[in-house]
Amino acid sequence: MSSTLAGAFGVAALFVAVLALVFAIQALRARTVSSDQVSPAALPEPEPQPAQPEAKPGTVKSELRKLGKDLEVTRGELKETLQHLAVVRYDAFGETGGKLSWSMAILDDNGDGVVLTSINSRADARTYAKEIKSFTSESKLSPEEEEALETLRKESEQP
Repeated sequence: MSSTLAGAFGVAALFVAVLALVFAIQALRARTVSSDQVSPAALPEPEPQPAQPEAKPGTVKSELRKLGKDLEVTRGELKETLQHLAVVRYDAFGETGGKLSWSMAILDDNGDGVVLTSINSRADARTYAKEIKSFTSESKLSPEEEEALETLRKESEQP
C-alpha cells in the first residue's frame, strides 16, 4: 500500500474517531440534562441561530472542521495518484507458451499514467513504457495495451 493511501486512511480513521468522541460527549450531555428532570414545558423555545461563528481554537468543533478540510485536501491528492491497474497477459510469439508477455496500464482518476509492456521470447525479454494522458497515448499502442487501457476506461465510466 502506498504511503499516500495509508496516510489518507489514517486521516479518515482519525476523523471517524474524533466524530465518535463528539457524539459520545453529546450523548452524555443529553443524559445529564434528562437526569435533572427538567420538564419539556419549562424549556424555552430555541431561537433561530444565525451562521455559526468560528469555533475557538483547540475545541473539538474547531478540530473537526480542521480534520474535514484536511480530508478534502487528501481526497483531492488521491485523485492524482496512480491507483487503477489493469493487466493483460498473452503469448507474443507462437513458439512460447505460458502467457509470459504482459501489458499493464497504471492510471490515476484523470486517465493519466503509463502503460508498461514486457514481451518475452525464448532468447530475450523487452520492456516498453508509454505515457498516457486522458486515456490516450501519442505512441502507437499494441492491441494488448489498448485492451488494458480500455478496461480502465470502462471502470472510470461506471458510477
